[in-house]
Order: sequence, then C-alpha cells, then structure tokens
Amino acid sequence: MTHAEQAADPGQEGSVPRAIVVGGGIAGLVAARELSLTGHRVDVFEASGRFGGCVHAHEVAGLTLDAGAESFAVRSTAVADLAGELGLDADIVAPNPAGSWLYHAPAEGSRRGAPRALPMPATAILGIPADPWADDVKAVIGGAGCVRAATDLAMPVTRRQATEPISLGELVQARMGQAVLEQLVTPIAAGVHSADPATLDVDTVAPGLRAAMSRHHSLARGVAALRASAPAGSAVAGLAGGMHRLTSALVAELAAADVGLHTGSHVSDLRPAAGDGGWEVVVDGHASPEAASRVVVATPGAAAVDLLAPLVPEAAALRPADGSGIALATLVVDQPELDDAPRGTGLLVAPGTPGVTAKALTHSSAKWEWLGDAAGPGTHVLRLSYGRLSDAPGAVPTDDAALRDMAIADAGTLLGTPLGAADVVGWDIVRYDATLPFATTGHRDRVAAFRSAVAGHPGLEAVGAWLSGTGLASVIADARSRLSITAS
Repeated sequence: MTHAEQAADPGQEGSVPRAIVVGGGIAGLVAARELSLTGHRVDVFEASGRFGGCVHAHEVAGLTLDAGAESFAVRSTAVADLAGELGLDADIVAPNPAGSWLYHAPAEGSRRGAPRALPMPATAILGIPADPWADDVKAVIGGAGCVRAATDLAMPVTRRQATEPISLGELVQARMGQAVLEQLVTPIAAGVHSADPATLDVDTVAPGLRAAMSRHHSLARGVAALRASAPAGSAVAGLAGGMHRLTSALVAELAAADVGLHTGSHVSDLRPAAGDGGWEVVVDGHASPEAASRVVVATPGAAAVDLLAPLVPEAAALRPADGSGIALATLVVDQPELDDAPRGTGLLVAPGTPGVTAKALTHSSAKWEWLGDAAGPGTHVLRLSYGRLSDAPGAVPTDDAALRDMAIADAGTLLGTPLGAADVVGWDIVRYDATLPFATTGHRDRVAAFRSAVAGHPGLEAVGAWLSGTGLASVIADARSRLSITAS
C-alpha cells in the first residue's frame, strides 16, 4: 500500500493536514516519509541541487561509489529496519572482518619514534580497550602504557567521572592515562569526529559508556560489557552497491506517494500563518500559498537555529558551533600489490604523525566484497579523509588537483606501497563544509534545552545529525521517533 493509499481520501484534499520539511538530507527524507505515512500532504524543500545530504553517489573510473557515508552502525536496528521497509534488506552486507589499522608515531622516552602501522585493538570502543593487557593493545602503547591503563581496574569511579559533565579525553586520561588517550583514542576521535577528545562530550560520542563504567566499577570493564551486549559480528554494515541506494529508495518512494520534492529551493523565513493558525514558509522569496499544520526543520544546526530564532528567541543562545569541514579524496588505482589488502580495510592516523596529512584512509574495495568484485583484480578504490579542527590553516589544499597529489602520496605512505600519478585511473574530490556536529561537553544538555524551547510551539520540530549525533543509525532513529510521537 502506498503512502497516498494510507492517507485520507485524496478527493477530500482540504481535510488532509499539510506538512513542510525544510531540508532534504536523510533526516528530512525520513521525516517526510513518516509524515506521509501518517496522512499528511508533504512538501520537501532542499536548497541544494540534490537530496540525501552526505549520502549520495559519484562516478569515478566507471564505478558508482558513495560520495559520503558508506556504512552504518548496527548497534541498533534503525537503519536495517528502514532498509527492509524500502525493500533493501536482502542487500545489507557486512564488511571484510580484517578490520582497520592505526598509523602513528609511538612515544619513545621524550622523543617520538618513526611512524608505524599496526592493527587496531580488537576489543575496544573508540579506542578504549576492554583488556588493557591484550597483546594488540601492548603493541600500540607499550608495556608501561599497559601498566598505567590497568590501574583503571582498581581505581574507584569518582562522582565527576560518573555523573558530571566531562569530556572523552578527560575521562580516558584520568582512568587509563596518556598513552591510551594519545595513541588509541585520539586517532579515532579525530578520524570519526574531526575533533580532539578533550572537546568531545563523552555521553554524546559514547552513549551508555559512563553508566556501564559505574555499574562495573571500571572503564575497561564497562567497555567489555557494552561490547558483550552489542549484536554479534561487525559493528557496521553497508548496502551492496553503496549506501547512496538508501537515498534513491527514499526519494523514489516519496515521489510515488505524491510528496512534493523540490531541489534548489531555499527557505528563508518561517512565520505563523494568519487566520486559523499553522505555519507559513517563504521559499525563494515567495510565501507558501497554503499554511502547513506541521513544519520540520531538517537543516544543519546553524541554519536551523537561524530559521527558528525569530519564533523561538531562546534558541539563539543554543546555536551550535560549526563542526569541521572535511574533504574526501577518492582514488581508483591500478596496483596489484594491494590485492592482499596489506593494511586491512584502512587506517586511522594519529594527529601530528609526520609525513601524512590525511586523518583516515579506507581501502574501500578491500572493505566491501561487492566493490572489490566490481573493480576487479588489481584495481583498488581508496578513499582518504581530510580535515580536523586541530589542523593548521592551509593544511588541506583548497585546490582539487593539489589535494589529489597529496592523497596519492599519503595513500602510498599509509599502505606501505609506493603510488604515483601513473597508477591512478580515476579520482574525485568531494568537500563538505562544517558538516560534523561539534559535540562539545554539555552538548546533550544544549540539545535538550533547544528541543524544550521548540516544543513550546506546536507544529514545529527539528531533526538532524546536530541533534541526534553523527551516523545514519542515530539520525534515522531520532527522526522516526520524533515524528512518530508528534505526527499524529
């Protein structure tokens, strides 16, 4: 049954509530779907020329690849449930279990040693080890680092560590020491969140970790408990053919349900409608001809607050700081020496490691079997990610050709296999401006205050990664829960 069939009789259009979604990323598309399923006539206005936000495709060397998100966390069933409803459940695939590696310069007394590549410890969350004495942990942080990390097992959990606002960096350093923080946690925080762990709210980036730590009287045992309770298998999954298929399926279903899908449409103002109430939006300088009973703002945080602040003045003080802009350099290379995936499915790079500017490399054709099959033997898809808040100005070239050349050099260094321009059969650069929420300490309290302020205006809602946290699992679960509560 289509959305339209589930909605009220289309012949009685005037009795069907109207809804408007501002922003056509994944959060906005999911919100539009929920509203349509609950009987609303929906229009989605997206300022850019395409839908999906960071979940879309590009073509490189004849391969259709993800230009943004290429996997999702399986800690919840949110993405898998949606994929199933869209007919994509049979295409959910697990990555190569080889796992990722770490590239860093180890500490040797007061001087740094030469950079090296090592497998990432297997039993960790955000680099925090469940077993401080594990061989793969010792290989990274050394015996002295393990001794310090193991003091966590006997150290009382303080009230500040358990309940007060605290950063990921402060918690890890207090419980396990500098070696774990610098050599394990920082590379992952920088790669995933583009930020120093000292700035990241532990409850935002690792939900449930502090509760598990308190319950089991140690950070390591808390990590072990969370890992034991997680679904078996890989922590992430993807879609055969690429995660961009999720966007395509959402757009196709919404179009079939007669949802209005408008790209290149900028919403500049939102105001109460005259008469019987509801909301009026101004799109490209023109007021909407019909008031909407519901408006969902699904834009990035700064844009959402700017749009809502005239109606919700207290929201202005909660405007989030910009996250870090990132650049993704995709290289398709002809290099048979990479057929054995010498560095697993990719590497995370510790900030400050000499000789490399990239914060991460994904060996995509090694990570995903479907992509390796599509590329064929000897051809490899590499994706390098650039942009941390700690980067010096100008560290990442703004010229695409210069960034390509940097990516070729970085890829060769990280993979331990020399690469040159002659090995590259295709490349592309994709840039995202300030896309990652800057999850500073107290972030969840600011989100709660913002949502409380918006809740005082019936018919308004806001969704998106800046509120839910990064990752498709968080974004989709949050959008569906918000609209299932308020869309009736």
